[in-house]
Amino acid sequence: MKTKFKRVIPCLDVKVFKDGEMVVKGVEFENVRIAGDPLTLAKRYNDEGADELVFLDISASIEGRKTVLNVVKKIVEKISIPLIVGGGISSVEDMEKILSLGASKVSIGTSAFLKPELIKRASEKFGSEKIVAAIDCKRNFSISEKKNVIELEDGKRAWYEVMIYGGKKATGFDAVEWAKKVEDLGAGEILLTSVDRDGTKLGYDIPITRAISEEVRIPVIASGGAGKFEHFYDAIVYGKADAVLAASVFHFREIEIKELKKYLANRGINVKIYS
Repeated sequence: MKTKFKRVIPCLDVKVFKDGEMVVKGVEFENVRIAGDPLTLAKRYNDEGADELVFLDISASIEGRKTVLNVVKKIVEKISIPLIVGGGISSVEDMEKILSLGASKVSIGTSAFLKPELIKRASEKFGSEKIVAAIDCKRNFSISEKKNVIELEDGKRAWYEVMIYGGKKATGFDAVEWAKKVEDLGAGEILLTSVDRDGTKLGYDIPITRAISEEVRIPVIASGGAGKFEHFYDAIVYGKADAVLAASVFHFREIEIKELKKYLANRGINVKIYS
């Protein structure tokens, strides 16, 4: 079911280094730079009025390891808002461990694509409201009648290809079709990230956000490209997103969450403003 309130969600893209875990941010999934300590940022966003928080262990799947559970546990202890955890989750047992630590939802992307039955099994065990299907996608201009071809802002046409392993591997699978599939399998929400827009601050990828939002009944979180207040508004109004996720503009204090919510509320968007 679509949500009544539109949510603002910061994202902690966490990478493991030799001397510890740090939040990082890149552009189009490349050239990452350090943004800060995950615990400090999590507490800040909790206090600033974020609706939820996403924790993504972005190198777990690529490195073939599990999510850093010790960091997840510490974050849960510091915040009162719902926490969505993703990265390196490849089994129902992995999800059970994360949820047992106090996380509200788990996000699965690469593992869900490689093993679609994982979504079904997880939703049956934990409830669909606990399962977020993460879809990373990229524009593909090799037009095929078998794909959902979408007209872009500049008049060009493309279909969106599902990418896995942190946006590094193309699958040849259409993102709109995959979104419908994950809903049928039991996912309760979709975290949609445009690889083309990630970190660019050029605005969310409205065409694919709208296309998927119109095709599914479950909430869609728009991700990738936020750079100014108007971008969040556009994703909700024109992209029909139920939630807007961003990272660098929040990490580096280019946009304050409280000010963003006031802006959205003043433009008629139904958001929760916490006192």
